[in-house]
Amino acid sequence: MLKVALGQFAVANTWQANLATCQDLIRRAREQQAQLLVLPEGILARDITDPDLVRKSAQALDGPFVSGLCEATRGAALTLVTCVHVPLAGARVANMLIVIRDACLIARYQKLHLYDAFTSQESRNVEPGSEVPPLVEVGGMTMGMMTCYDLRFPELARRLVIDGAQLLVLPAAWVRGPLKEMHWETLLRARAIENTSYLVAVGECGERNIGRSMVIDPLGVPLVQAAEASTLVFAGLDPERLAAARTALPVLQNRRFGRPELQFPS
Repeated sequence: MLKVALGQFAVANTWQANLATCQDLIRRAREQQAQLLVLPEGILARDITDPDLVRKSAQALDGPFVSGLCEATRGAALTLVTCVHVPLAGARVANMLIVIRDACLIARYQKLHLYDAFTSQESRNVEPGSEVPPLVEVGGMTMGMMTCYDLRFPELARRLVIDGAQLLVLPAAWVRGPLKEMHWETLLRARAIENTSYLVAVGECGERNIGRSMVIDPLGVPLVQAAEASTLVFAGLDPERLAAARTALPVLQNRRFGRPELQFPS
């Protein structure tokens, strides 16, 4: 059984305040012997009145924020997954998912699909990635990674599962709006069911975003669901449940399409 922790919180407008929140969540997850802790997307700083704060507050991966996260995991049997904004050459940043274990940055993924939808334009400040996320072993299971808006693109989840993922992890900052909470739950359950995979999704809460962090099992059953406020919740992922789901519903064997590949406009 893989014990996962979902650390949902409202991101403040300074990295120092957010680092203190993250350190407390890491401490509490360690006390409960969680093997995986997932935090939201964009946790360096957020201010709904200043959409450019993601660019102005960006830090290098060896900066004080990520270094503080690394130090908080030192000596722990805990893997941490979250997203921060990292400066690039020029005036743009990368929305970078990072994986930390025992004070080391062991994997990273630059968000592929930028949220240029509804009334938002993430690409104003952010440069999209160009590589499929790597897979990471956690507690005897294989983890694939996505970030927020990636959820609306089934090709990425399917690619990760074909490559070997047994669980999909999704840090997010899902914006409130008409039908948005329905989209969130529907898409989470769809990605889990169509890939017979566990899905661990952690959303930022607060003034703009919905929270609603969830763990979905491989047949679409919600195992735990947070509400709209800051919280730390736990769930167990059972490899036997995964194997039984994939035996009963062999969609991965029955599929007639090939392995999705990245395409970019010429």
